[in-house]
Amino acid sequence: MPDFLLNLDRHLFYFVNHDLSNAFFDWIMPILREPKTWIPLYVFIIGFCLWKYKKPGLVVILLLVASVGTADFTSGVLMKHNVQRLRPCRDPIVSVTDISRVPCGSGYSFPSTHATDHFSIAMFLCFVFGRKWKWVWLVGILWAASICFAQVYVGVHFPIDVVCGAIYGGLVGWLFSLLFKKLQPSF
Repeated sequence: MPDFLLNLDRHLFYFVNHDLSNAFFDWIMPILREPKTWIPLYVFIIGFCLWKYKKPGLVVILLLVASVGTADFTSGVLMKHNVQRLRPCRDPIVSVTDISRVPCGSGYSFPSTHATDHFSIAMFLCFVFGRKWKWVWLVGILWAASICFAQVYVGVHFPIDVVCGAIYGGLVGWLFSLLFKKLQPSF
């Protein structure tokens, strides 16, 4: 990574991790990034798709799972192990001032798998349901973006990690939505 980009990333990380510190964020951000927090949402999506759309809803669920699985595997295994970027809490320069609000975590930082997975979900659902319900776009993007922001705020990812993860996850979600439209053209 070019030095100017690396320095910008570190400065942005410091801004989010330090300058935006407040008691409310200290409380809410660890909750937002916790996967178990979103179980009711996932159950709702599954239940809604099956109840409202029956067989096409099952296809939505299966392709949504395939989208997240693909995004998760490719970002968490293939990309991270090839790039091997240290997390902020392990970076020799940043770790000195990093405010760790959750345990550092194992593995590498780039790209953020949380960002990849959640933007994969959000974009898939936006492209599948966004034409019928325009509000899905706003809710989906804000939901995934809040999880990305939380990853930086708690100190486990750099901003570039989550931005690239979000872009990649969004691409995966979009591609799987195209597959859905091919399999279910009348949906």
